[in-house]
Amino acid sequence: MSKPSAKRTASLTLASAAVLTLAFVTTTSASASADGSTPKRAQAAAALPSVSGSPQAAFTRIADFYGSYVDAVYDGDGQTADRLRALYLSEPLQAQLRQWEEANHADGVLRAQNVPLQWKVASTGSGTGKTNATVTLTWGGGATTKVYVQADLATRKIVSIRD
Repeated sequence: MSKPSAKRTASLTLASAAVLTLAFVTTTSASASADGSTPKRAQAAAALPSVSGSPQAAFTRIADFYGSYVDAVYDGDGQTADRLRALYLSEPLQAQLRQWEEANHADGVLRAQNVPLQWKVASTGSGTGKTNATVTLTWGGGATTKVYVQADLATRKIVSIRD
């Protein structure tokens, strides 16, 4: 068997490099669009939000309540908002909120006269049979307010809302 010439070896090496480069470029272009950006389908898959919870967790109940309540008030659905209050809030808290609302002419759950554009619920821990959360409400123009919420671990009812 004859030994390949130096010229032929260089050609084979260049050809191998070209094939590897072509394979790399083809693989890369399959995951990027013509303009170099990530395809919309891949962006959508990466950007899909996720929400989870448990009906047994008092903290989840706080988040569920605020999400549903803001939606109902935003939609102008007073009946649903009232039903949500009856389901998620303790009776003593419902009475306190009615008094607060009469005195302040505002929604006691939101501590405002209008509806926030966004909400976020963050756990601030649990202890002595209660779980605590901070609800951040974002208003038009980006202004935020915080509401401090407490739920009973045994009943999972919200027992306190304060600003």
